[in-house]
Amino acid sequence: MSSARLPDGFEVGHWTHPGGHTGCTVVLAPAGAVGGVEVRGGGPGTRETDVLAPSSLGRDVHGVLLTGGSAFGLAAADGVVRWLAEHDRGHLTRSGVRVPLVPAAVVFDLGALDPAARPDAAAGRAACEAASADPPARGPVGAGAGVAAGKLLGPDGWTRTGIGVASDTTAGALVTALAVVNPVGEVVGADGTLLAASRDAGGRSWSTADLIRDGRAFADPPAGREATVLIAVMTDAILDRTGAWLLARAATAGVARAVHPVATAYDGDVVFALASGRVAADPFALQVSAAEATAAAVRDGARAAA
Repeated sequence: MSSARLPDGFEVGHWTHPGGHTGCTVVLAPAGAVGGVEVRGGGPGTRETDVLAPSSLGRDVHGVLLTGGSAFGLAAADGVVRWLAEHDRGHLTRSGVRVPLVPAAVVFDLGALDPAARPDAAAGRAACEAASADPPARGPVGAGAGVAAGKLLGPDGWTRTGIGVASDTTAGALVTALAVVNPVGEVVGADGTLLAASRDAGGRSWSTADLIRDGRAFADPPAGREATVLIAVMTDAILDRTGAWLLARAATAGVARAVHPVATAYDGDVVFALASGRVAADPFALQVSAAEATAAAVRDGARAAA
């Protein structure tokens, strides 16, 4: 695993609520990028993910928005679309108008600090203005400002998480994963160590499986503990729309390695994959790297918040 960096042409920007309650993160793709998406969680909140389906009309994707605020936070995508249009980036229609395609997904962070704090169009624009090709900030920033893991013992037992980033290289191509870590379950290390989990009143960390065996977990988690892991995988490899979808699907294995349990009814897990098409690389090798980078990014999001 190499040090985290963005493939050439990609930019990432954060907007964080002044009170640290929530935020949004934008991934701006270079011209000609293709995208794919895989939705695994039982409670996703998304916008325009269908345009990334292999069966859809083949078009470039111009950015991806990851945001807090649940369904309200999808409004931040409007700001990203307008910013891209103002910078002459988007699908050129017959009328001569450029229409940016910006799929988006949300995490539920309304119970974090201030339920009234929600990313809006101005927040999406601010994230674009802050976007840079430099390695993005990690921890409780942007879409990771109000997230946590280990939600089965109530808010007093949550462990703060955030945004994590990790890169891997294979056959000359760079694969970088950015993770917004907000699962109902726990984040685990490669050796099974609990990196971010439910904590009891004495400060002991518990796995979800042990809480269930001991009868301590809520059978139906009450409101305010909905959860989600969002991933954006970026690569400079050459892929078509189907290849990008397969890359996103392979990356979900990385979430499963680092989060237990995963893709539950309370999670809205979504993985995006974006490929700029600059380097020829073996698709199988890319899929292996995507899973590795994704698992590392999720774990980084747990560690970075600490």
